[in-house]
Amino acid sequence: MHYRRTLSATALIATLVSLSLVADSAATEKLDLDAIYRIKEEGLQRSKVMELESYLTDIYGPRLTGSPNIKEAADWAQKTMRDWGLSNVKLETFPFGRGWQNQRFVAQALTPRAYPLIAYPKAWTPGTKGAVTGEAVLAVIATEKDFDTFRGKLRGKFVLATPLRDVLPQFEPQATRYTDAQLVDLAKQPAAGRGRGRGNAPDAAFVRKRTQFWIDEGVAAVIDASRGDGGTLFVQSGGSRDAKDPPSPPQVVLAVEHYGRIARTLDKHIPVTLQFDIDNRFYDDDLDAFNIVGELPGTDKADEVVMLGAHFDSWHTGTGATDNAAGSAVMMEAMRILKTSGVRLHRTVRIGLWGGEEQGLLGSKAYVKAHYGDPATMQLKPEHAKFAGYFNVDNGTGLIRGVYLQGNEAVAPIFQAWMEPFKNLGMTTLAIRNTGGTDHLSYDAVGLPGFQFIQDDVEYDTRTHHSNMDVYERVQAQDMMRNAVIVASFVYNAANRDEKLPRKPLPKPAAPAGRSTSPQ
Repeated sequence: MHYRRTLSATALIATLVSLSLVADSAATEKLDLDAIYRIKEEGLQRSKVMELESYLTDIYGPRLTGSPNIKEAADWAQKTMRDWGLSNVKLETFPFGRGWQNQRFVAQALTPRAYPLIAYPKAWTPGTKGAVTGEAVLAVIATEKDFDTFRGKLRGKFVLATPLRDVLPQFEPQATRYTDAQLVDLAKQPAAGRGRGRGNAPDAAFVRKRTQFWIDEGVAAVIDASRGDGGTLFVQSGGSRDAKDPPSPPQVVLAVEHYGRIARTLDKHIPVTLQFDIDNRFYDDDLDAFNIVGELPGTDKADEVVMLGAHFDSWHTGTGATDNAAGSAVMMEAMRILKTSGVRLHRTVRIGLWGGEEQGLLGSKAYVKAHYGDPATMQLKPEHAKFAGYFNVDNGTGLIRGVYLQGNEAVAPIFQAWMEPFKNLGMTTLAIRNTGGTDHLSYDAVGLPGFQFIQDDVEYDTRTHHSNMDVYERVQAQDMMRNAVIVASFVYNAANRDEKLPRKPLPKPAAPAGRSTSPQ
């Protein structure tokens, strides 16, 4: 009994402290609850976010940077935002390399039994120049001595290039949301550590040598087993965006279940004949990619800018629904909400839909360098002083549960107050920790306040991220509507508070890195 009384007292004190902090932050932050009501009313009662999602995926997806698809998607997005009344809607280009798109892919086994294969070509790899038939062979080259083992034996063969692996049953659900306990843990300062290593991946020199070996041997195609199962294939790139780089053979990712069937048949010394028809096309006429920008002009502080953004590009399997049509649709919808609801904006609000994110944040890096500063030298542009803050969405379709503060302690009480109207939607958590891999890092790299929202994972890491299952059906409409409202409200608050968002100390100049046109 004594323990229970002590726990209750502790909980009460913690609650009172929390309420005190909220009250203090709310006292310093002027929340226009009438404006937030109008934002909620428009975004929850008359949402267009899933209509935008459908256009970006069903009509224009996937959107690989440099492909005809993404260019058509950009034309649609610009027209849509202009029709809403946004200003200065345009493309801003940056160097990228040649484009690529798959036009046709048919894969099947012919012997000892005929059956269709679930597979996808890797980006920036060549096609087969029509239907090609040949024998399958398991040829895993992981060390230097393996070259001698297979030299002279692979011409015209379909090479199964990865070891056979076990496929385990799925005992845990693929879709998850944060629990209260997980959110509490996420809010804690993380322990110092070296982070995750890259594992035992082969070095780049060995990969280049192996690719040249496939070319010299004259293989029909190189086939890898997908790391996913149950029909989910995770596929990215295998070739180069630079036409001057050494060539690559056709490369395909095959469903692990079909890969296993072929490998086990070969292990029984029974030949397997495959036929692939791959039409992959390169586009060398325009070596630039682009970002899409548009604005809602401010009033008395129109020379200061608040930005919201998401990457517009995707990989080429599926339709890029959760990565990242979800983020792009949410940001476009947030702009529509701010425009349609008629709320007054003191600062200019600008949307950025980034290209080349999947190849290393290329679009947002180019934009930040052109407008705000160079992280390699920390030479800053005049616009740097007029920048109020940047908000990013790029973690799938899941509900926004809070904000990663990116180490910015001073912004915590501000965001605490801004979250108050959305705690009943499940937005409760501020994480001081950094999060990586998204376009807010380009802003943070030059000392600007850039933030990524915390989102429920749903199926992002388990099923949709960079996979053929990244399609409209995996997108959660209720979460998307709420996310657009939350983003619009945060942007509204940033545009209208007396001061720009606080900044961390400027970072030191980063070591300059050579520009590469090879996919990451």
